[in-house]
Amino acid sequence: MAKKSIQSVEPMVADLVNGWLRTYGLNYKLEQETLNTEIDKALNEYASKSGGSGGNRPDAKILLQDKHTDYWPILIEYKGYKDKLVKLDSEGQVANRKSKNEPNFSNINSYAVNGSVHYANALLHYTSYTDVISIGITGYKNESGDLETEIGVYYVSKDNFGIGQRIDTYTDLSFLKPNNFDGFIEKVRDLELTQEEIDRLKEQREKEIDASLTKLNNDIYQNEKGLGENDRVYLVAAAIIATLGVAGRVKPLDKDDLHSSTEVGNRDGDIIVRKVRSFIKEKNLPEEKQALIIRTLQNTLMTENINKPINGESQLKRVFSKIVDDLGIYYKIGLNTDFTGKLFNEMYSWLGFTQDKLNDVVLTPSYVSSLLVKLARVDKDSYVWDFATGSAGLLVAAMNEMLNDAKDKIKSPDELYKKEAAIKANQLLGLEILSSVYMLAILNMIMMGDGSSNIINEDSLNQFNGNYGFGKKDEKFPATAFILNPPYSAKGNGMIFVERALSMMDRGYASIIIQSSAGTGKAAGINKSILKQNTLLASIKMPIDLFIGKSSVQTHIYVFRVGEAHENDFTVKFIDFTKDGYTRSNRKKASNNLRDTDHAKERYQELVDLVKYGKKKMHFISSDYYYEGHIDINKGNDWNQSAPIDTIPTLQDFKKTVSDYLVWEVSNILKSESKEGVSQGK
Repeated sequence: MAKKSIQSVEPMVADLVNGWLRTYGLNYKLEQETLNTEIDKALNEYASKSGGSGGNRPDAKILLQDKHTDYWPILIEYKGYKDKLVKLDSEGQVANRKSKNEPNFSNINSYAVNGSVHYANALLHYTSYTDVISIGITGYKNESGDLETEIGVYYVSKDNFGIGQRIDTYTDLSFLKPNNFDGFIEKVRDLELTQEEIDRLKEQREKEIDASLTKLNNDIYQNEKGLGENDRVYLVAAAIIATLGVAGRVKPLDKDDLHSSTEVGNRDGDIIVRKVRSFIKEKNLPEEKQALIIRTLQNTLMTENINKPINGESQLKRVFSKIVDDLGIYYKIGLNTDFTGKLFNEMYSWLGFTQDKLNDVVLTPSYVSSLLVKLARVDKDSYVWDFATGSAGLLVAAMNEMLNDAKDKIKSPDELYKKEAAIKANQLLGLEILSSVYMLAILNMIMMGDGSSNIINEDSLNQFNGNYGFGKKDEKFPATAFILNPPYSAKGNGMIFVERALSMMDRGYASIIIQSSAGTGKAAGINKSILKQNTLLASIKMPIDLFIGKSSVQTHIYVFRVGEAHENDFTVKFIDFTKDGYTRSNRKKASNNLRDTDHAKERYQELVDLVKYGKKKMHFISSDYYYEGHIDINKGNDWNQSAPIDTIPTLQDFKKTVSDYLVWEVSNILKSESKEGVSQGK
């Protein structure tokens, strides 16, 4: 006899849950109904780009607003079989990707939660919404014939890289009722990934970002003629800003909004500029900064060739479409990394810089940025500045540290919300003189949502007066932490920036990464000046291949306490960190050029602890690589010391030498006898 198939009870599940939504008074939309144009277009677009067919249609969808006026899309997927709620991978994450990072459509189509999380990623990729609630519900009939339901409620966000986090156990959806929703959102905001989960997911996403940026830059370089490196940077910046949107207020620019028209005022460049203007105005950026951004981007977006239609499509629309399709989800969900630093390095990889110029434009790896931030003892109350900010990678790392510290220490959601806004608006300041790189810094901090207020396009040595750049121009920026990776071609390998910044600070800490020759004589005069008001706490020798493929200079990190003159009797910690636990390579087609082969993450944390607490924290780092010594404040060229080597032989050394000699002597005797035996055998 043929095995009797189990009939799906999905219609019963849908009827039950839709009934709940009606009783809650929610304005929900069913599968074929429109929630809003932005969301519906994103669901359709994501299907075609992910290889599916027939569009993405959640069984029910709702758009709710919390007390902070933030909008939350709610996407609900129904199934009608037992054990079809969710499929997880070995790490306990929603299993929507195969081992080679391809979509797992079998899981997406078969399991309720997996389908709903897939829909949420469509919104992260193509809309302004960065926080989505995904709900999967499945049902079955029990032995008594009654309907049993299982509910999975997940938070899908840029903060969890679009992977999704289970929120809690629920037996109905009453948490969506108006009087319950704010409490539910507070619970969502309290969700945290473990550091191990964050590191794993971030590493995965960063590999994807690198691959996508390389693909995009190759495509533009080979197929889009007439676009210089700055044009490529500005096009990507404009496309990202235009497609970020502001939920409920500024609709992200869609590819279909560009018509390749030749009508004056309605060309593709005009449309993108208008959208960028709307976005930065809604973000309340200072008027001067808005004007600067528009003026900079217009130089590329409004040129005739890029707007001229060929076969009905302008080059601008074609490039815009490539940017959105290749990068859309990554600049929505990879926002705690230096996204534009990666963009900068990739876009400028085609240029034939001289070595000095190359050293000046190389950006700091994210794990080194995080190290500098920790060495400068940044916390939620710090005021952090960078006098050669580049793409703002160091400030991104500082902002992450400050926000994480705030989340750890502030338990009131309302107070945390205010503190996060204050950190982004008032507690970060960066200076960048190169206009193209400055635009990347602005973009980075806008994507961080939004720390761009005090990113200033000025010469930090000759123009900057120490005050806020916008809004509070007459008020001094009360810096308590200085972080820096300077242009090494500047005076003293860049130590001139350190002298300038520390002279404008009253207290706090500073950490800088710089070419090693700055500590052995190249900046002796500047170093002596710095020590008159500041204390050198530590000198750290970094791996020679730290910037492999970008620069080949040996670097050191110097850590200072600000506002206290150095004395010769003060102890300085000299640490050789050339064995940092990472193995690096420079293979262009390699999937991973940075591998943790010897407790690298633990070593980096230990380094921070050694600088702060001393050798009692030593574990992975050998005592041969740690030395506490002194410098002479009148020299300025003795900052790169290493542990002295004991050259007096011990009894054990003598015994080993004799032993090695006897082994060698016996080996020679045996070889001689063996040769004589062979000769006699002939």
